[in-house]
Amino acid sequence: MITLKETDSTSRYLNDWCIERHDEVEPFTMVLADYQSAGKGQRGNSWESEAGKNLTFSFVIYPDFLPAKRQFLISQLISLGIVEALRKYEDNEESGFSVKWPNDIYYQDKKICGMLIETFLQGMNLGRCICGIGINVNQEQFLSDAPNPISLYQIIGKQIERNELLNIVMHEIVSFYDMLQKDEALASAELIKRYTANLYRKEGFHHYKDAEGEFLARFVKVEPDGRLFLEDTEGRMRNYLFKEVQYIV
Repeated sequence: MITLKETDSTSRYLNDWCIERHDEVEPFTMVLADYQSAGKGQRGNSWESEAGKNLTFSFVIYPDFLPAKRQFLISQLISLGIVEALRKYEDNEESGFSVKWPNDIYYQDKKICGMLIETFLQGMNLGRCICGIGINVNQEQFLSDAPNPISLYQIIGKQIERNELLNIVMHEIVSFYDMLQKDEALASAELIKRYTANLYRKEGFHHYKDAEGEFLARFVKVEPDGRLFLEDTEGRMRNYLFKEVQYIV
């Protein structure tokens, strides 16, 4: 693990390091920063994170056993690993944590974790994947105009040891990844099943917005390539790739 007091982006730092060493960096090598000044999320959003309070880190993997068209499996297993880790801090039998498609982690209607997975191809298969993750851990208040952030501290009412959470998160992610390496077909079926079961707003009709405007729809399914299928109130089936539809929260 490389630990930094501050960097603009742990993902950029790690990717540059991999390039310099011609992809001979060990899988799951990690860069962890106390403060990340230019962390990126989906849609180019920045990630607010108070120095020394949260987890901002990136790690590298080389899933070259997977065809490029199956890259959504990586998003699924990381999302599930984080959800499983966060649930260990809950007291309630019914969890408030879920995955908002494609890979934001929510607690009820608020965002606790975001990620950005940068994938580089090796022929027709995946090559290097830089997985950048930000988890709100001990931050007590948020000052940016981000619409709905929440931290683990705000949920459970106490500070926790960040490295402990990081170790739990990575243990869960590595377990899912090992499962995928051992038996891709079996693991793929299990991952999509568990991913679907843990989806945010998987029941009932909710508000969404696409290029045509706002609409009400219910969740139908997520395809192995990550495509989201929704059915609107008029019975019309709509399907979307990443960034083609927004949740109205």
